[in-house]
Amino acid sequence: MAPSSGLSATIPEAPLDCPLCPRLVAYRQDNDRAHPDWFNAPVPSFGTGNARLLIVGLAPGVQGANRTGRPFTGDYAGDLLYATLLEFGFARGTYDARPDDGLELVGAMITNAVRCVPPQNKPTPAEAKTCLRFLSARIEALPDLQAVLALGRIAHDAVLSARELKRSSAPFGHGAQHDLGQGLRLFDSYHCSRYNTNTRRLTPDMFRSVFSDVRAYLDGKGR
Repeated sequence: MAPSSGLSATIPEAPLDCPLCPRLVAYRQDNDRAHPDWFNAPVPSFGTGNARLLIVGLAPGVQGANRTGRPFTGDYAGDLLYATLLEFGFARGTYDARPDDGLELVGAMITNAVRCVPPQNKPTPAEAKTCLRFLSARIEALPDLQAVLALGRIAHDAVLSARELKRSSAPFGHGAQHDLGQGLRLFDSYHCSRYNTNTRRLTPDMFRSVFSDVRAYLDGKGR
């Protein structure tokens, strides 16, 4: 990794030519040569600056967000996530798996722990640590933030690291909730990937149950 790259540790979005992780840069470039019409860059967060809820995924999918340039857009995980966001009032419009479908988030934002697509959808621990600066800055840049939903253990661990908390203080578990201090609560869910839903590790009802808890928490906090 390249800590002396000159990139600020306080910017919430990675530059499109981010040089920090050589393996991810090489993979981006390979994808760009094979598919020059794809986004093939660090995927920026999607949502509103007044978000009360931040949803944190793992990393862009190669044919999902890496292709379209919007988190969780273009693959199965997005089908389930955006349908659930619409159901619970965190989005409006129609999700059509395209960044120009007109869908808008309502009081919510979606980001990823790692902003570039990794080979086999598996970032290394060093890559996750390097990208942590953007997640930390993203959290700090949301003044109305009250809840974070981590989709999977890697996202959960990244959120804890961004808040400088020990993993032992808040073990990951589907449906678990953790007080992160300063009025911020962390909610956990298994990732809404096709693999998890196909194996029934995560069902749509299980996913909706977590969102129901988030909605109830935010409604109880007031606006």
